[in-house]
Amino acid sequence: MTYETTCDVTGLKALAQTIREQMGEEGILLLRGGLASGKTTFVQTFATVLGIREPVSSPTFSILHEYENRLFHYDIYQCGTDGFVKSGLIEKLDSRGYHLIEWAMSDFEALLGRLGIAYGTLDIEEKNDQRTYKVNIHAYA
Repeated sequence: MTYETTCDVTGLKALAQTIREQMGEEGILLLRGGLASGKTTFVQTFATVLGIREPVSSPTFSILHEYENRLFHYDIYQCGTDGFVKSGLIEKLDSRGYHLIEWAMSDFEALLGRLGIAYGTLDIEEKNDQRTYKVNIHAYA
């Protein structure tokens, strides 16, 4: 399922709810966009949709923040795909839950493809106070 939508922060909860429903009970979603495009804001909103009350922050230096054993928030900007693999975190993707991965670029997608791991993508583009979200759910395996 592929679609595009534009909204501001007030419309983000509805988008996060829709994406969660489309993902089902678990899945991997690659979050792509420029610096400060709203990737972490999307993860915070997604956590709210899941009922997680714990504060959600970017795991830029720790690579992974885990919330209630059902939301796994990765930021691989610093380590890249090679660092992610060398750290052993690739095995964490086997855990049941939602895996939202910031800065997962084409080499990361290629790795998931080689491993036969299904994933979706969320591309975020800034447009003033709004963002355009290009969503592709369960399109890759």
